[in-house]
Amino acid sequence: MRNEKWEIISIFAPIMKIEQYTQEAVELLRQLISTPSISRQEKAASDILADFIGKCGLPVTRIGNNILVQETIDTQKPTLLLNAHIDTVKPVATWTRDPFVPTLEGDRLYGLGSNDCGGGLVSLLAAYRMLRGQDLQYNVVFLASCEEEVSGQNGFSMALPHLPTIDVAIVGEPTGMQPAIAEKGLMVIDGVAHGKSGHAARNEGVNAIYEALDDLVWLRDYRFKKSSPLLGDTKMSVTVLNSGTQHNVVPDECRFVIDVRTNEFYQNEYLFAFLQKHMKKCQLTARSFRLSSSHIDSNHPLVQRCIAMGMTPFGSPTLSDQALMPFPSFKLGPGDSARSHSADEYICISEIEQAVRQYTELMRNEE
Repeated sequence: MRNEKWEIISIFAPIMKIEQYTQEAVELLRQLISTPSISRQEKAASDILADFIGKCGLPVTRIGNNILVQETIDTQKPTLLLNAHIDTVKPVATWTRDPFVPTLEGDRLYGLGSNDCGGGLVSLLAAYRMLRGQDLQYNVVFLASCEEEVSGQNGFSMALPHLPTIDVAIVGEPTGMQPAIAEKGLMVIDGVAHGKSGHAARNEGVNAIYEALDDLVWLRDYRFKKSSPLLGDTKMSVTVLNSGTQHNVVPDECRFVIDVRTNEFYQNEYLFAFLQKHMKKCQLTARSFRLSSSHIDSNHPLVQRCIAMGMTPFGSPTLSDQALMPFPSFKLGPGDSARSHSADEYICISEIEQAVRQYTELMRNEE
């Protein structure tokens, strides 16, 4: 005769376990919200996270303010990286709550970094803890990185040499738990056009604004031919322009900034050379080429598993540490990207619980 009591317990134990891990994840997130961790100021939050992980019995490797959890690697298996960032942007002035006081109102937990991307960070860690010791198809490595919001050199780039060989990564950015399998890249370009100062009343000199004008009009009107099904067009926007000192002096210098958002068809180095060729009156300087567009094949087993679980792949216009990953990766995390960098940012407790469930199902059952 079957023991019905133990059968019922065995059915509900996984649900109870997920709820417990979710509660601990939310409490950790509350501590992180209470500890300011603006980019390049993550030490205190990193200390809290390292202490929590250590008390969970997990090995902690500190790489600056990056926290790596890596256990025994089976070289016969591929390795999956779970990544999310610790740092936040500065709070905007229009917050109606204290951004560093975690405030629970119904299902919503308000606080700076709750959505971007504290929810993903604590959910991925909870899933890692739940799956620890299970026979999975992947080795699983967890990395909480810093300086993501400023693409800093002491963030993911510092941690990268300390990682084992990674075959694929899940990045816990807020995507509504839908897989973002492509992400636009970013290149910021400083431009300058030179003229010659003179008295405006006598129409003297060479106006640097007019020198730049033809190039800027070309930039505004040019359209790249290759459009991505997931990311759309590569876009170029002049976002800053400065010139002149007073109304009666012809300006001898015009400085501007170009924000370039690339799809997967155009590398930053190619685009910069292309702009240099066509913007003939301006001098251009790229701040960096390192933030490239990224994508993962839709036929990758993890992506196909997401689809089988009812998720819908899409392309993301926002940048993340994916741009620095030299291996396939995709974003998948709780929350909504539209809440990021905004006043009264929040994450729902139900979103964190759903994320823990979906992460564990994805990694446990992926075939």
